[in-house]
Amino acid sequence: MIISILAVLFTFGLVIFLHEFGHFIVCRLSGIKVEAFSFGFGPELWGRTSGPTRYSLRAIPLGGYVKPAGESIDEVSGAPDEYFAKPWYVRLGVVAAGPTMNYLLAFLLFSGVILLVGEPAVSDKPVLGDISQGYPAEVAGLKSGDTIVKINGAPVDSWAAMAGKIYGSVEKEISVTYARAGAEATVKMTTRKAPDASGRGVIGISPAVIYKSVPFFKGIAMGAHQCWYWTAFTVKTLASNISKREKPDLAGPIGIVNIVSKAAHTGLTDLVFLIGLISVAVGFFNLLPIPLLDGGHAVLYIFEGISRRKLTPDIMKYVNAVGIAFILSIFIFATYSDIMRIVTSRSAKKAAAAQQQEK
Repeated sequence: MIISILAVLFTFGLVIFLHEFGHFIVCRLSGIKVEAFSFGFGPELWGRTSGPTRYSLRAIPLGGYVKPAGESIDEVSGAPDEYFAKPWYVRLGVVAAGPTMNYLLAFLLFSGVILLVGEPAVSDKPVLGDISQGYPAEVAGLKSGDTIVKINGAPVDSWAAMAGKIYGSVEKEISVTYARAGAEATVKMTTRKAPDASGRGVIGISPAVIYKSVPFFKGIAMGAHQCWYWTAFTVKTLASNISKREKPDLAGPIGIVNIVSKAAHTGLTDLVFLIGLISVAVGFFNLLPIPLLDGGHAVLYIFEGISRRKLTPDIMKYVNAVGIAFILSIFIFATYSDIMRIVTSRSAKKAAAAQQQEK
């Protein structure tokens, strides 16, 4: 429990704090007065004022915040060091700095893991890696590290051989014999039809990952590619959801906390890589052209530069109201999805346990 709590605090604290630190650095470099720079939220535990800035450490270490002078267009007094006194392109640089820091953090973490641990490669042995929550394998009690020995009584000696037997059984009951800690056990489960176009049977498992050492520059290039790959994957997934009018599979705070907790108990490598993934996700999300997010501000500033029309308090008021409603809707939907995944998983486990007792 303590490990999970520390992992969650460290993950969110690091990712969000560095995002805000990016804003802070560009504000200082561009001559914008920063009134407050905080690590954490809530009551102040420690604080120190240096120049115009109040630096503080607060009780809830889940990120941080930066408060530039004149951050709200209603607060503008005309001082040259205020946020909205700066040209649109300077403000564009400030909002872009947050996501940039997220991608930089992800690049460093991905590259570091690859250089220190090695290049990840899929194992060809029938050893389980990740287990998808709510899928038949997880419901039946299979865990990461288990070795599949037989499918429907037939021995399997490779991942391909095992997967082939599962793929061919679509929405049918199969028996899976696995080895764990030197002991074997057999469970039964009903496969699902894959959500993609293949239509094959799946139980929600992926192969274990092995690592191979790589040269320095290749490791750096692979770290950069990971940032690109996960961004492109997110864009393609969202585009597919929109074009097919499918409900996006979003993870909210509950889901992310659950994922971080599991990674913390799996190993340091998995946790570090996951922090990189979350940092990419935070950076990408903030680049979306949604009001209140960095991407939404960027759109307004670019429009200001093209049209040569200053933003007004009325424009900002309406835009911010839309942004609050949109972000709140996303938060509620993601949280609802998290809760439903937990409820569905527990219900499926209870049903599977009852079915096993009946047999």
